[in-house]
Amino acid sequence: MATILILDDRTTNRDIFARLALSLDKDVHVQAFGDPHEALRWLGQNSVDLVVTDFRMPEMDGAEFTRRLRGLKPAGSGAASVVDVPVIVITAYNDRAYRMRALEAGATDFLLSPVDHYEFLTRARNLLRMRWQQQVIERRAESLEQELEHTARSHEELLRDSRAALAQVIDTVPAMISAADRQGRCVFVNAAQASFVGQPPDTLVGHDIERLFGHERALRSRALDQLVFETGMALPGREEETTSPEGLPRIFVTTKAPLHNARGEVVSVLTTSLEITDRKLAERRLGHMAHHDALTGLPNRAFLRDRLRRELARGRRGDHVFALLFLDLDRFKAVNDALGHHLGDELLRAVAQRLKATVREDDIVARLGGDEFAIVQTGINGAEEADALAGRVIAALSEPVVCEGHSLSAGASIGITLYPRDGTDPDELLRNADLAMYRAKAEGRNAWRFFAAAMDARAREAMQIEADLRAGLARGEFVLHYQPQIDLRTNRITGAEALLRWRRSGQRLSTPGTFLAIAEETGLIVPINEWVLLEACRQAAAWREAGLPPVCMGVNLSPVQFRRQDVQALVMRVLEETGLPPDLLDLELTEGILMDQAPETVAGLQALRALGIRISVDDFGTGYSSLNYVKSFPVDRLKIDQSFVRGMTSEPNDAAIVRTIVELGHMLRLQVIAEGVETEAQLARLKSEGCDEVQGFYFSEAVPAEAFAQLLRQPQARPRVEREVVVPLDRGTEEPPPPVLPPELSGSPLLPLPAAPPSGKPAARVIGNATESNPPATRPAAAGSGD
Repeated sequence: MATILILDDRTTNRDIFARLALSLDKDVHVQAFGDPHEALRWLGQNSVDLVVTDFRMPEMDGAEFTRRLRGLKPAGSGAASVVDVPVIVITAYNDRAYRMRALEAGATDFLLSPVDHYEFLTRARNLLRMRWQQQVIERRAESLEQELEHTARSHEELLRDSRAALAQVIDTVPAMISAADRQGRCVFVNAAQASFVGQPPDTLVGHDIERLFGHERALRSRALDQLVFETGMALPGREEETTSPEGLPRIFVTTKAPLHNARGEVVSVLTTSLEITDRKLAERRLGHMAHHDALTGLPNRAFLRDRLRRELARGRRGDHVFALLFLDLDRFKAVNDALGHHLGDELLRAVAQRLKATVREDDIVARLGGDEFAIVQTGINGAEEADALAGRVIAALSEPVVCEGHSLSAGASIGITLYPRDGTDPDELLRNADLAMYRAKAEGRNAWRFFAAAMDARAREAMQIEADLRAGLARGEFVLHYQPQIDLRTNRITGAEALLRWRRSGQRLSTPGTFLAIAEETGLIVPINEWVLLEACRQAAAWREAGLPPVCMGVNLSPVQFRRQDVQALVMRVLEETGLPPDLLDLELTEGILMDQAPETVAGLQALRALGIRISVDDFGTGYSSLNYVKSFPVDRLKIDQSFVRGMTSEPNDAAIVRTIVELGHMLRLQVIAEGVETEAQLARLKSEGCDEVQGFYFSEAVPAEAFAQLLRQPQARPRVEREVVVPLDRGTEEPPPPVLPPELSGSPLLPLPAAPPSGKPAARVIGNATESNPPATRPAAAGSGD
């Protein structure tokens, strides 16, 4: 049974180390103490095989405890000398002075806190083995001495036999063992030590230890042997690195102990070396893995933070300026999605090599994760050098990378911070560089920007908006407004696009343009859009129950929802809760969602469409150029973006785009709706092109649910204001001016239309993050794809 003593003034640490020690072997006994004095008293009466002590304790530190332990004399009958018991000191101080204090006091080994459990078990197991091997040798020596005392007649024979037996025992020990006298001559060497040197044992005994250890190692060994001869005390284990005769690095833990003659005199020093090469190499590999990126081999975020701390320390000692460049690849996600992760990995490796080739030898290139990299440019004179390096990096990354026949180009957006101007700690520098990078990306990508204090102010404002969004969601501050959609064949309201508004605490009603981007980035768009879907369906069902013409509610879903939610399950749950028939719901998706083409996305949308739910494509023509998704996805309707509608009466290109989208939609048997209709001329042109539906400020802005219900009760549709406009059309037709509003309805935002036509169901869309067509100039700009 092995006894392990744990000393730590913290109960939690004692429990952890005790459990670790007990896991070493079923026969291990653990004795734990929180008071060094109590531990010393116990050691004076008991035997122990291994001591684990904390360095920093209130009354007596680990070095002093070890020094007193080495000086203990056994008092009890069961107690044994603790002079050569291995001692592990655990310290949080990564300072050589503390390690030297511990070693000088007699410590065998030390561990840095927080302690790696695997390292603790490995070192403790090795030291216990050394202790057991030493005890085997000591017990055998004691046994031989007793035999010599009891049998004087066969003294010489027993001595000869015992030496042979001892040699045999020592030869079986998996450690290199030798002994040297006061003159530095080898008096004993075991088979393992002789094998390491590559010579028979009898050619080494009687010769200077230089033949055994080599010149440099022999000098160190002679000095330590002399210390043992002078003090008569064993030396704790120490690590030493040497080279084998084959030229390979080998690492050992070496201990030295005195050997006495019958009169108690120290006549030689026993040297025992236990090889730990494999363990140390494994530790080094683990250390490299912990601080380097497995894919590119570059330093990782932890390494970068450590390097920044070192550069900051240099800066505090003198005039030292350095730059931190934060890089984010501009088109990496497109490569990953289109060509697969294996080519994405190849691109990242190529980027890493180009960055290393671009910087100086003293600079550090690190991969922070994903497609984010960082460069620490040390010892610069000012911002001009950082500016030049950023330019070289952009140029290097702009050159295409050829991978498996594909020519890949990533490009990068770079944010730059300078020490000490932009921050005095790693977190601050990284955060500010990140803000500058986002500014470069927002201003066109493939560029670099230096950090400015205004960026931090905007970031703080974004954080406040995020906090207010969370609070607003909890307090029910969101409302929906509805904008009518008009069927051009029947001149009736076919639906209402519902638009999100935020009555922010203490402020005016806000449109999504002020908060949508932050909601998307933080993921808050998911619960917000859940509320929009539920409220829109509830309102549509309420209008239907009130006897109004049924309207088909369209809901704009965010790409974030498709990444984080089961959209099919969400829609089914909302329809069940509100009682809205599936054929009165229209889901409006961006081209980005459809281009993703994830199998589960396709399957979910097809299942919803099979129930009668309609699928619309928002802002058609402004996103991706591929039209493959139009034929492969269950799409019912295309929506022409208001940017094309706005310019169609003055720009031939815009008019051609509108005509093409209408013709494409009709060839694919899809409905086409145009948003942003402001003028009679635009309306006339859309009619002439065959567009199916329109919406915009020409007819109405978005209004609350009560006002929209009133619109549904009115008999006819009219423009918002009286106008008489004659618009010449390219096809030689003229659209007659709209009728003049009757006086009793001239104050209404929209003259209501009759109920839905029998030729088709009305289509009213609810857009959770959109804003109505043609917002007036006095309103804040709104985000989203609605009019």
